[in-house]
Amino acid sequence: MKTIIQKEQGGKLFIEEQPMPKPQHGEVLVKMSYAPINPSDLSQLNGTYTNKPQYPFIPGIEGSGIVIESGGGIIANLRKGKKVACTSAKGRGGTWSKYIVTTATNVIPLPRDTSKMQGAMFIVNPLTAIAFLQIAKKGNHKTIVNNAAASALGKMLIKLCKKEHINLINIVHKAKQAEELKKKGAKYVLNSNDNDYSEKLAKLSQELGASLFFDAVGGGETGTLISAAKKNSTIMLYANLSEENICIDSRLILQKNITINGFFLGNWTSEQNIFKTLASINKAKALLKNELHTNVQKTFMIDNINEAIEFYKNNMSRGKVLLNFE
Repeated sequence: MKTIIQKEQGGKLFIEEQPMPKPQHGEVLVKMSYAPINPSDLSQLNGTYTNKPQYPFIPGIEGSGIVIESGGGIIANLRKGKKVACTSAKGRGGTWSKYIVTTATNVIPLPRDTSKMQGAMFIVNPLTAIAFLQIAKKGNHKTIVNNAAASALGKMLIKLCKKEHINLINIVHKAKQAEELKKKGAKYVLNSNDNDYSEKLAKLSQELGASLFFDAVGGGETGTLISAAKKNSTIMLYANLSEENICIDSRLILQKNITINGFFLGNWTSEQNIFKTLASINKAKALLKNELHTNVQKTFMIDNINEAIEFYKNNMSRGKVLLNFE
């Protein structure tokens, strides 16, 4: 089978032929259809992701396909023949491969009317968006702030917050992105490259009573969010697009009683009971056509993986880039 391989940290990607993997008990074999390139994939390729890969390794965190074989077990047997969204399993390689083996609990059957392209992006962003709304509602936060708001996840949050009547302050870093989000119905949009960005953020956050800040950027931006936050606010780090350590004034943390938390989808999911997890999945399925729909700007055949990576890096906010394995 054709497989995408990275042989060293930050290195070029190669296409290699490897033996077909065999599923063990509790696992399934998935014939892959599509897989997106996510910021977390880029982090993995750069070697800055939380879990360091063992080289050579097969990248890819999520995707879609058809379960063609079960290794045995109730759930694995039930998944056979299903069109699914899937995530990779530790020690089993990533989703950027013609076939993958993963645990049966890492595949989610997709509705019949959901395309395999949309299904490839079903897990990471939609379930994160659902989780963010649950966190906001549980904490009774009336206004939330999200940077990297021009991302696929950011656009989902705009629709979900509008539906749930939660104020959302969106932070982007380009004027074109601000214009695009306003056309999509975003009421509050700030450009972090404006000279008076920090003042605008602080003023708007205070006016709207923002108390929950989702931070995908990190670095110095985290300190800016803390400065803008009111007392007893929560800063939730969920990515580190700046690839820099957060920079904060510890006195502000003390004086404002700021809480800094981390969000990692795998951890959050594992902390939910099975009924809450199923409820989140079913809600995501119901919203996939509208609020959680993801725009796809381009697809690449896997032989063109390095071209696909460069294209995505240069056009990240314009829509998803998918790898086509069919």
